[in-house]
Amino acid sequence: MVEYTIRPARTPDVVGIQELIQPMVDENILLGKGLVVLYEAVQEFVVAETPDGDLVGCGALHVLWRDLGEVRTIASSPKVRGQGVGHAMLDRLMVDARGLGLERLFCLTFETEFFGRHGFKAVEEQIVDSDTYREMLHSPDAGTAEFLDLPWVKPNTLGNTRMILQL
Repeated sequence: MVEYTIRPARTPDVVGIQELIQPMVDENILLGKGLVVLYEAVQEFVVAETPDGDLVGCGALHVLWRDLGEVRTIASSPKVRGQGVGHAMLDRLMVDARGLGLERLFCLTFETEFFGRHGFKAVEEQIVDSDTYREMLHSPDAGTAEFLDLPWVKPNTLGNTRMILQL
Protein backbone atom coordinates (compact mmCIF):
# COMPACT_ATOMS: atom_id res chain seq x y z
CA MET A 1 0.00 0.00 0.00
CA VAL A 2 1.39 3.37 -1.00
CA GLU A 3 1.66 6.23 1.52
CA TYR A 4 0.52 9.64 0.34
CA THR A 5 -0.71 13.00 1.52
CA ILE A 6 -3.48 14.97 -0.14
CA ARG A 7 -2.78 18.68 -0.49
CA PRO A 8 -3.77 21.66 -2.64
CA ALA A 9 -2.02 21.67 -6.01
CA ARG A 10 0.62 24.25 -6.83
CA THR A 11 1.88 25.49 -10.18
CA PRO A 12 4.95 23.18 -10.10
CA ASP A 13 2.47 20.24 -10.01
CA VAL A 14 0.76 21.08 -13.30
CA VAL A 15 3.04 19.06 -15.59
CA GLY A 16 2.68 16.10 -13.21
CA ILE A 17 -1.11 16.49 -13.23
CA GLN A 18 -1.10 16.38 -17.01
CA GLU A 19 1.08 13.25 -16.91
CA LEU A 20 -1.36 11.63 -14.45
CA ILE A 21 -4.41 12.27 -16.59
CA GLN A 22 -2.85 11.45 -19.98
CA PRO A 23 -3.27 7.63 -19.73
CA MET A 24 -6.96 8.15 -18.95
CA VAL A 25 -7.24 10.60 -21.85
CA ASP A 26 -5.65 7.96 -24.11
CA GLU A 27 -8.29 5.45 -22.90
CA ASN A 28 -11.10 7.99 -23.59
CA ILE A 29 -12.04 8.07 -19.90
CA LEU A 30 -11.10 11.73 -19.34
CA LEU A 31 -11.04 14.70 -21.66
CA GLY A 32 -7.60 16.03 -22.45
CA LYS A 33 -6.60 19.38 -21.01
CA GLY A 34 -3.84 21.60 -22.31
CA LEU A 35 -1.23 22.96 -19.94
CA VAL A 36 -2.71 26.46 -20.12
CA VAL A 37 -6.10 25.12 -18.99
CA LEU A 38 -4.47 23.25 -16.11
CA TYR A 39 -2.45 26.28 -15.03
CA GLU A 40 -5.58 28.45 -15.12
CA ALA A 41 -7.40 25.92 -12.92
CA VAL A 42 -4.55 24.88 -10.59
CA GLN A 43 -6.31 26.38 -7.56
CA GLU A 44 -9.21 23.96 -8.14
CA PHE A 45 -6.96 20.89 -7.89
CA VAL A 46 -5.77 18.73 -5.05
CA VAL A 47 -3.03 16.16 -5.49
CA ALA A 48 -1.95 12.99 -3.73
CA GLU A 49 1.80 13.06 -3.14
CA THR A 50 4.08 10.31 -1.81
CA PRO A 51 6.71 11.07 0.85
CA ASP A 52 9.37 11.13 -1.90
CA GLY A 53 7.45 13.78 -3.89
CA ASP A 54 5.79 11.64 -6.59
CA LEU A 55 2.29 12.69 -7.60
CA VAL A 56 0.03 9.62 -7.58
CA GLY A 57 -3.40 11.26 -7.83
CA CYS A 58 -5.28 14.43 -8.67
CA GLY A 59 -8.78 15.79 -8.74
CA ALA A 60 -10.50 19.13 -9.14
CA LEU A 61 -13.56 20.90 -7.79
CA HIS A 62 -15.11 23.59 -9.97
CA VAL A 63 -17.89 25.81 -8.60
CA LEU A 64 -20.72 26.03 -11.14
CA TRP A 65 -23.28 28.00 -9.14
CA ARG A 66 -24.08 29.16 -5.61
CA ASP A 67 -25.07 25.65 -4.45
CA LEU A 68 -23.54 23.45 -7.15
CA GLY A 69 -20.03 22.26 -7.91
CA GLU A 70 -18.53 19.84 -10.39
CA VAL A 71 -15.97 17.17 -9.62
CA ARG A 72 -13.47 17.08 -12.48
CA THR A 73 -10.37 15.25 -13.60
CA ILE A 74 -10.02 12.59 -10.90
CA ALA A 75 -7.08 10.40 -11.84
CA SER A 76 -4.57 8.14 -10.16
CA SER A 77 -1.28 6.72 -11.31
CA PRO A 78 -1.50 3.22 -12.82
CA LYS A 79 1.01 2.05 -10.18
CA VAL A 80 -1.48 2.82 -7.37
CA ARG A 81 -4.81 1.99 -9.03
CA GLY A 82 -7.00 -0.11 -6.79
CA GLN A 83 -5.34 1.22 -3.63
CA GLY A 84 -7.97 3.85 -2.80
CA VAL A 85 -6.20 6.97 -4.07
CA GLY A 86 -9.08 7.95 -6.37
CA HIS A 87 -11.58 7.43 -3.56
CA ALA A 88 -9.45 9.54 -1.21
CA MET A 89 -9.30 12.31 -3.83
CA LEU A 90 -13.09 12.30 -4.21
CA ASP A 91 -13.61 12.24 -0.44
CA ARG A 92 -11.32 15.30 -0.09
CA LEU A 93 -13.17 17.16 -2.85
CA MET A 94 -16.49 16.42 -1.13
CA VAL A 95 -15.13 17.90 2.13
CA ASP A 96 -13.87 20.95 0.23
CA ALA A 97 -17.27 21.35 -1.45
CA ARG A 98 -19.03 21.36 1.92
CA GLY A 99 -16.50 23.90 3.17
CA LEU A 100 -17.41 26.18 0.26
CA GLY A 101 -21.10 25.92 1.16
CA LEU A 102 -22.06 23.78 -1.82
CA GLU A 103 -25.11 21.57 -1.46
CA ARG A 104 -24.76 19.41 -4.59
CA LEU A 105 -21.95 17.95 -6.66
CA PHE A 106 -22.20 17.09 -10.33
CA CYS A 107 -20.02 14.88 -12.49
CA LEU A 108 -20.09 13.81 -16.12
CA THR A 109 -18.47 10.40 -16.25
CA PHE A 110 -17.99 6.96 -17.72
CA GLU A 111 -17.03 5.73 -14.23
CA THR A 112 -20.56 5.34 -12.83
CA GLU A 113 -19.68 2.56 -10.39
CA PHE A 114 -16.86 4.59 -8.85
CA PHE A 115 -19.05 7.66 -8.30
CA GLY A 116 -22.04 5.53 -7.32
CA ARG A 117 -20.04 4.11 -4.39
CA HIS A 118 -19.88 7.68 -3.07
CA GLY A 119 -23.61 8.30 -3.35
CA PHE A 120 -23.79 9.92 -6.80
CA LYS A 121 -26.98 9.09 -8.73
CA ALA A 122 -27.51 9.18 -12.48
CA VAL A 123 -29.84 11.97 -13.62
CA GLU A 124 -31.54 12.75 -16.89
CA GLU A 125 -33.43 15.92 -16.01
CA GLN A 126 -32.21 19.50 -15.98
CA ILE A 127 -30.29 20.03 -12.74
CA VAL A 128 -30.77 23.80 -12.45
CA ASP A 129 -33.82 26.02 -12.85
CA SER A 130 -34.34 27.98 -16.09
CA ASP A 131 -33.16 31.33 -14.65
CA THR A 132 -29.91 29.76 -13.42
CA TYR A 133 -29.49 27.96 -16.75
CA ARG A 134 -29.75 31.29 -18.60
CA GLU A 135 -27.15 32.86 -16.28
CA MET A 136 -24.78 29.92 -16.68
CA LEU A 137 -24.91 30.30 -20.47
CA HIS A 138 -22.62 33.32 -19.99
CA SER A 139 -19.77 31.19 -18.66
CA PRO A 140 -16.78 30.77 -21.02
CA ASP A 141 -15.85 27.48 -19.29
CA ALA A 142 -16.07 24.40 -21.55
CA GLY A 143 -16.98 22.22 -18.58
CA THR A 144 -19.94 24.44 -17.81
CA ALA A 145 -21.04 24.06 -21.44
CA GLU A 146 -20.83 20.28 -20.98
CA PHE A 147 -22.87 20.56 -17.79
CA LEU A 148 -25.50 22.58 -19.67
CA ASP A 149 -25.44 19.95 -22.44
CA LEU A 150 -24.96 22.56 -25.17
CA PRO A 151 -24.94 21.23 -28.75
CA TRP A 152 -21.36 22.30 -29.54
CA VAL A 153 -19.96 20.05 -26.79
CA LYS A 154 -22.01 16.96 -27.65
CA PRO A 155 -19.00 15.11 -29.17
CA ASN A 156 -17.22 15.45 -25.78
CA THR A 157 -20.13 14.08 -23.78
CA LEU A 158 -21.32 11.13 -25.87
CA GLY A 159 -21.63 8.04 -23.74
CA ASN A 160 -21.04 9.87 -20.46
CA THR A 161 -23.50 9.70 -17.59
CA ARG A 162 -24.63 12.82 -15.77
CA MET A 163 -24.55 12.17 -12.02
CA ILE A 164 -25.41 14.26 -8.96
CA LEU A 165 -24.78 13.99 -5.24
CA GLN A 166 -26.69 15.79 -2.47
CA LEU A 167 -24.12 16.78 0.12
